[in-house]
Amino acid sequence: MAATHVDAPWMLYGANGYTGQLILERALARGHRPILAGRSAAKLNVLATRHGLTVRVFELDRPNQVAEQLEDVAAVVHAAGPFSHTAQPMVQACLLSATHYLDITGEIDVFEMVHARHEDARLAGIALLPGVGFDVVPTDCLAARLADALPGATSLELAFRGGGGTSVGTTKTMVESLGERGRARIDGEIRDVPVAWRTREVPFADKSRSCVSIPWGDVSTAYYSTGIGNITTYLAMSPRAMQVLKLGANLRGVLGLPAVQRGLKWLVDKRVQSPDADARERTVSQVWGEVRHDDGRRVSGTLTTPNGYKLTAHATVAALERVLHAAGDADGPALRGALTPSMAFGPEFVELLDGVIGPSLREH
Repeated sequence: MAATHVDAPWMLYGANGYTGQLILERALARGHRPILAGRSAAKLNVLATRHGLTVRVFELDRPNQVAEQLEDVAAVVHAAGPFSHTAQPMVQACLLSATHYLDITGEIDVFEMVHARHEDARLAGIALLPGVGFDVVPTDCLAARLADALPGATSLELAFRGGGGTSVGTTKTMVESLGERGRARIDGEIRDVPVAWRTREVPFADKSRSCVSIPWGDVSTAYYSTGIGNITTYLAMSPRAMQVLKLGANLRGVLGLPAVQRGLKWLVDKRVQSPDADARERTVSQVWGEVRHDDGRRVSGTLTTPNGYKLTAHATVAALERVLHAAGDADGPALRGALTPSMAFGPEFVELLDGVIGPSLREH
C-alpha cells in the first residue's frame, strides 16, 4: 500500500526498544497514531495500553508473511536492530507490499544492501530510506553541502563526537563490529583497511579533538549523495582509547567467535545503562567534514546537533512526514527508489531540525 496522504497509517517496528520509544514519543507529540509492532507482545501491549494504540506482533524471518502485516500501512519505520539481521527481510516485505521503508541503521553493509534494491523500489513505487537518525542525517547532509560548495571534489573526510553515552542496542551493534576490519571508500569502492588506520586532529565547532578512522555508514551513503569516490570517516576518541582499539584489532579473530560474541552481549545487558532523559537534554554532538579537490582547494564545515538519540527521534519523524507528504502530493516530486537523507530531502534537511546549529563552511 503506497501512501496517499500525511494521515495514512504507518507502523513503528521495534517500538518497545530504547530508540523506538523515543521515536514513539516524538511521533505522539506531533499528533501521529502509529501501529506498534515488534517481537515482544508483553512489552508492546504496555505501550499500546498507555497510549491507546494498536499492536501487531510478528517475527521477520518470513518476508511473505511480514508483507501481509504491511498491506494496509503506507510506511514502516524500522527501529529493531541489529539491522545486519533485520533489515533485509523487512526491505523485502516492503517491496512485496509497496510500503515505504525508513530505518535508523548506521551499518555499511545494510546501506549497500538497500541501495542494491534501488530499481526494485522504483518499480514498486516506494522509497527505501535507511539511516534517517543520527546515523547518517547530520553527516550526510553536511557532506552534500560541502560537495555543493566544491564541485569536482575527489575526497571527503567526516568526523563526529557523540555525547551522553550509548544505548544497549547500539552497544550490541558495536560488539558485533569487534570482529570486523576497518572500511573506507577508495577510488569509488568500499575496501577493507586496518582498524584505526588513520588518526588526525579535527577542528570541531567547540574545540579540536583527536579522532580515529572507523567504518561509519557514510562510507556507503556519502558516495551516493556526493559522487565523491574517496571517503574516510572518523570518531573523536582519547589517545588511550585509540590504543585499546588498536590492541583489540589484534584479537579480531577471537572477538568475532560466536561464543565470545554471546558473552560480550550478555555483559552489555548486565552492565550498560542507556542514556536517561537528563543525559539526552544536557549533551550535544559535534560533526565535521572536509572535501578536497585535486588542485589543492579545500572546503570544511561543522555542525552542532542535539544529543544523537534526541536527534534520531526528531529526524526520523520529520523524514516520515516528508515521505508521506510527498507520496500524497500528486503535483510534487515523487520519492522513489533507494535514497539517502540529503538525496530525498536536500542538504538543508538537518538544518531544519530543532537545536541544530550550522553548518558553518570555510574555504581553505
